[in-house]
Amino acid sequence: MRPEYGMGDIVQMKKQHPCKKSEVFQITRMGADIKIKCQGCGAVIMLTRQDFEKKLKKVVSRSEEH
Repeated sequence: MRPEYGMGDIVQMKKQHPCKKSEVFQITRMGADIKIKCQGCGAVIMLTRQDFEKKLKKVVSRSEEH
């Protein structure tokens, strides 16, 4: 089953960000690639959709924009 996620959603990844502050990220861009922003340090990471779905653990909260 494929998790439902969209722009602005807060997601939890399987591994913690190297900053050690958070494993929670906000989706800031969607397309062939997905850009996520660390909620601990503010770093921006771009992943392919396939890598993102492999590393995604769960959707923590949905954006009001949906």
